[in-house]
Amino acid sequence: MGRWRDVKQGKTEKIDTRKSRRKSDAKEEPLLADALCAPVTLRLKAFIVDTFMITMPLLYIVIYLVMGSREGFKEHMAQGWMIILALHMVVVLLFWYLKAQTPGMKAYDLHLVDPQTGKKPGFVKLLLRYVMLQTAILSIIGLFVPWLLKSRAGLHDLVSGSCIVWRPSKTR
Repeated sequence: MGRWRDVKQGKTEKIDTRKSRRKSDAKEEPLLADALCAPVTLRLKAFIVDTFMITMPLLYIVIYLVMGSREGFKEHMAQGWMIILALHMVVVLLFWYLKAQTPGMKAYDLHLVDPQTGKKPGFVKLLLRYVMLQTAILSIIGLFVPWLLKSRAGLHDLVSGSCIVWRPSKTR
């Protein structure tokens, strides 16, 4: 019982159980225990920030500059939404590919990583993650998956093999 209490309070270091680990790999590859997905509340806050910082400007650009007016958007709503979704996908994939963060993720010190390597996921994984994220948002079951799993991974995390981790900055 004493060991558990010490670990819980952070008084002891984590033990690496992998047998073949070189000292040079210690800095590059984090332990899988450190790669648990970030809390759902932080990811939700980042999503809301991204909605206002990425999606809202795209809505205004498409409605008023591309379609001309609200009435023009109303007449060609399907075309307008396809443009918005395509632009949103390009912008979010660029943020993920270049920095592994969107503005909302940066605000809450969240990073997109591949749990096996601890580095940024490849473009195919990012594209799969985006498509599955939209699917998870549209499905009722996809919204509850993070609360059902101990790892807090969402449906899109499981399918794409990526995870958003929380790494608080030391300057705050």
